[in-house]
Amino acid sequence: MRPPCGVALSLAVLLFAQAGQAQPAERRAVSLPDDLPPGVSQVLWKLSVPADLAPTPERVLLGEKLFNDQRLSVDNTVSCSTCHDARFGFTDAKPVSEGVKGQKVTRNSPTLLNALFNASQFWDGRASTLEDQAKLPILNPREMGMPDEAAVVAKVKAIPEYVRDFQNVFGREVNFDDLAAAIAAFERTLYSGDAKFDRFITGDSRAFTAAERRGWALFNGKARCNTCHAGNVVSPLFSDQKFHNIGIAAHKQDFVKLAREALKVVRTGDAQQIDELALETRFSELGRFLVTKQENDVGAFKTPTLRNIAITGPYMHDGTLTTLWDVMDHYNKGGVPNPYLDGGMQRLGLTEAEIDDVVAFLFTLTDARFAKYAAKEQARQRRLKHKRPERDTAVAMGKSGNLGDLAPNPDLSVKNPADIGVYGTETLVKPASTSRP
Repeated sequence: MRPPCGVALSLAVLLFAQAGQAQPAERRAVSLPDDLPPGVSQVLWKLSVPADLAPTPERVLLGEKLFNDQRLSVDNTVSCSTCHDARFGFTDAKPVSEGVKGQKVTRNSPTLLNALFNASQFWDGRASTLEDQAKLPILNPREMGMPDEAAVVAKVKAIPEYVRDFQNVFGREVNFDDLAAAIAAFERTLYSGDAKFDRFITGDSRAFTAAERRGWALFNGKARCNTCHAGNVVSPLFSDQKFHNIGIAAHKQDFVKLAREALKVVRTGDAQQIDELALETRFSELGRFLVTKQENDVGAFKTPTLRNIAITGPYMHDGTLTTLWDVMDHYNKGGVPNPYLDGGMQRLGLTEAEIDDVVAFLFTLTDARFAKYAAKEQARQRRLKHKRPERDTAVAMGKSGNLGDLAPNPDLSVKNPADIGVYGTETLVKPASTSRP
């Protein structure tokens, strides 16, 4: 069994992970953007953006053009924006993505918002940089379908405007590394903050409704969300950047048998092979194991950011959970048992009212730019809350199964944990029910 993921150290993890990406002298040369919103750490931005890969206006303009250009796919039908559409928070709002010729892959499209802060890219972390992440979809047979790097370069070189643009931006002919660098430069402009949560955590105690405040307290207490999704002013991403088996893939696979088969197939360090296994085969459900071949990583996927969670569903690596109520139901029963289930998974015993409060809080994490879409999505999900395929009240309440004791119920009559320090005033709120279900 894996150990509990523990107290979140997101920023510390990121600081460590990013430390090797640039020399100190290079970092000092990077200028902060003028438009960093509340919720985006200036310190984290500086650590995440190497000086030699900084998003200059020229690189960003070229990168955005390439990002939206379907001519980068084999049949001119798919671009990066097909699966990372700005209208949907840079996801595609589908359970799993579709590439050239309508081919589906096996994983959900993660948001690119704040991807520049990720310690690794993709659900299994198989790419360490945005540049590496930008290359793989172009070459994946089911995504953009280009046969190899040389074919991509030849196709782009045949487009006169790009010959001119690459010469102007990089001072040389088109090459695959520069193409990826330009796309990554654009992606480094996709930072996101300015959520209702940011107003609350910086002192506006009136920013939250009573339900959202109760949800925040539960998030940090009985619901145990902060075990892997802790968030505060110095760790604003709501992700520990680690990999966990929470049992989603256990619905479909015999993990032990599948891992044994994969060990005979996976070639360590072969990024393109791992990419194809991850997006095209049943080995996809092994998650991080395909990258590390470590038993602890069987069925483990990266903790996604909760920023903009209102608009980046469907949820989980395979998009199988439709609403945030479904997500809470999954965790409330302790996930799906399997030999590699994360040790931090256990039943939560949340009541229906408490689930509603946590969901209300989660909707506060979305950027104000997407407020209209978030409200529409919240209404849609609320209409579906009476269809709950993951709901198992007997297991969640300990009436069947054996998935451990409950975490402490927050005692708001003593002190709301959300009211400590920079979280706002110490105004007491109506306590949540402390009676055990």
